[in-house]
Amino acid sequence: MQKEKLGVIFGGMSTENEVSVKSAKSILRHLDTEKYEIFPIYIEKDGTWYEYEKKQEISNIIDYLQKLDILFPVLHGLYGEDGTIQGLFELLKKPYVGCGVLASSVGMDKVYTKIIFEKAGLKQAKYQYIKKNKEGYIYVDQSFQEEILKLEEVVSKIVKNLKFPMFVKPSNSGSSVGVNKVNNEAELKKYIECAAEFDSKILIEEGIQGREIECAVLGNEEVIASCVGEVKSAEEFYSYDAKYKNQESRTDIPANIPKEIAEEIRKQAVKAFKAIDGKGLARVDFFVENETNQIYINEINTLPGFTNISMYPKLFEASGITYQQLLNKLIELSD
Repeated sequence: MQKEKLGVIFGGMSTENEVSVKSAKSILRHLDTEKYEIFPIYIEKDGTWYEYEKKQEISNIIDYLQKLDILFPVLHGLYGEDGTIQGLFELLKKPYVGCGVLASSVGMDKVYTKIIFEKAGLKQAKYQYIKKNKEGYIYVDQSFQEEILKLEEVVSKIVKNLKFPMFVKPSNSGSSVGVNKVNNEAELKKYIECAAEFDSKILIEEGIQGREIECAVLGNEEVIASCVGEVKSAEEFYSYDAKYKNQESRTDIPANIPKEIAEEIRKQAVKAFKAIDGKGLARVDFFVENETNQIYINEINTLPGFTNISMYPKLFEASGITYQQLLNKLIELSD
């Protein structure tokens, strides 16, 4: 039987380049070499493409990709998770692993994800969003009316509508890069400026005092949800450092929560995935509020981490699907 030529693409021009490399190395170790001839492709931070093992620059990317049968993007963040590279694959008419252009772009943009979740009737934290421009900031109200204001005026409007603590997030950023918790107006101003360094669109959310629960989904039309797991951050929230650097952070799989809450989270995870027109895979993150046990959806990640500590493969492993079986299934789902 002739092996299919599988291109595994990783690295990328985002702030998550290093995390992508870790995910890809783990995937490359677990791929079925009896079924696939594997072509590891690395994208440098400056956008240069390389044959990873030969450390040789790919001079004609289109020709190189055309000779492959299936493409497996393992690119987190901008230019890899936001629909950009998926659009390239569509133009080449190549089957690829994961969500398509629409779901990828919507899933990457936290603001537009929230708008779709609202339409789907999924409960979430109160939020507002603003935009940075040359003249200052653009405040966007609930009716999408825009008003150019100074930062101090923006802060004044936000604190009238949302309660502290809040979270300030770049709308298009992953792995909690540029995300900060704020407890007062001075911090709100400071961290809006910080978030603006990563994206011109900034999301501000009310904080939820609760447990962080995650669920993995797999499929195209027929979608299954994994068991749910709980993130126990060693820091005040699950920041980039807490995820990848602090060894005290841990996860409980399955989460020690009531069965009916776990089942509702699994249902909502599938609903969220379908709401953005997801394909292949995603990890959906929730909060369960401490006092009320109310479920709040936080966000969806259409290209979740695949490192040895990543929740997506660990959740399915706990659900009876091994790492290699999971990879095989994802490749089979590519279209």
